[in-house]
Amino acid sequence: MTAKVSYEAVEVGTELPAQSFPVTRATLVQYAGASGDFNPIHWNERFAREVGLPDVIAHGMFTMAEAIRVVTDWAGDPGAVVEYGVRFTKPVVVPDDDEGALIEVSGKVAAKLEDNLVRVDLLAVCDGKKVLGMSRAVVRLA
Repeated sequence: MTAKVSYEAVEVGTELPAQSFPVTRATLVQYAGASGDFNPIHWNERFAREVGLPDVIAHGMFTMAEAIRVVTDWAGDPGAVVEYGVRFTKPVVVPDDDEGALIEVSGKVAAKLEDNLVRVDLLAVCDGKKVLGMSRAVVRLA
């Protein structure tokens, strides 16, 4: 696959379509099974509170993966992402109810680089709090 977005068609400031990603306790169980990360802070409320967390929290890598979907969906090819990094600033707290949590992600082109590369800065928010800091991806466009 190749990115579907043309390098010439984007400018600094181009906004990517924002997306929202629901997270429930069932989502966390599924991710734990797929990733092998069965840390009890992601499924055991009592344990999470005992270690000082407000409740069960989403896996950091899960949160990171959901955020980059904004970029991969926009580019049209997950392989177009050549670099991606974040800082985890706040946990995504996932209550034990039918709604869970909602991770809201937006992004925009922050820089045009050489070789059809662009840097995309992402903003990931849950419950009004920024959950990822310095969330940046370098993407090779068509």
